[in-house]
Amino acid sequence: MHRSAPRLSRILACAAVPVMLVAVGCSSDSGSDGKKNAGSSSSGTASSKPSEPTVEPAKFADLPDPCTSIGKKTIEDLVPEAKKKGGTAGGSSDLSVRSSCSWNGLDDQGVKGSQYHWMDVGFTRFDSDQALGSGAKRATEDYGKQVTKTKATEGAKKVAAEPAAGIGEEATLVTYGLSKTDEDFVYATVVARTGNVVVTLTYNGAGYAGAKTPSSSDIVKGAQKAAKEAIAAVGKTAGADASSPAKGDAKTDAEDTKKDDADAKGDAGSGDSPKSKATPKS
Repeated sequence: MHRSAPRLSRILACAAVPVMLVAVGCSSDSGSDGKKNAGSSSSGTASSKPSEPTVEPAKFADLPDPCTSIGKKTIEDLVPEAKKKGGTAGGSSDLSVRSSCSWNGLDDQGVKGSQYHWMDVGFTRFDSDQALGSGAKRATEDYGKQVTKTKATEGAKKVAAEPAAGIGEEATLVTYGLSKTDEDFVYATVVARTGNVVVTLTYNGAGYAGAKTPSSSDIVKGAQKAAKEAIAAVGKTAGADASSPAKGDAKTDAEDTKKDDADAKGDAGSGDSPKSKATPKS
């Protein structure tokens, strides 16, 4: 009896070992599954993080030639006897982003005096940027700044601003008067936006040597007409990128270019510049 007791204890101890191993095995598997599940949950959370919204692409990728954006007939009507019929281009480091052109002329009417007119058109294009926003949004912001800047023109008198219908997606007409070279000038500036492009057109006139000062209504009509043509030129430039011009059009363009080159040679050395203001002699 005394020998059988230790033997029985050893048998019971051996029998208990598999049970413990099974328990340990279950505990180990459970821990492994827990880690896997935790990893899967973490991975799922990371992959579900929303990405930043894509900025709307810019509508226009280029700008028209500013000096041909307004028709020759319109230039002849609004700026009679223009010094350079082909206009004077403003300086720019990138013509696809910013460009301008201006015209000025003195129409001598003999004993009735002289009529002076000046017109300038400027284009600014904005690209879409993930950090700054879409081209249209950036252009809208600049459009507002240009209107504010025009209304704050130094020395301007009787400043008035109102919406200009039918010009681009949005447009504002700003009218005012300025006294320069002892004469009264009548100004009209149209600031307009189409897509991601802002167009600013300024037109003014004055009477010299006894000539009457141009009427505000005539200056406004001229500015609006030219602004519409400038806005249309932006769309035509975008369309020209998609299709090549017809042979007839190419021939006409070549002839017009030849005439403009001839005009430019005749006007060489005139010292004209976009910011220059002529001081006509009576």
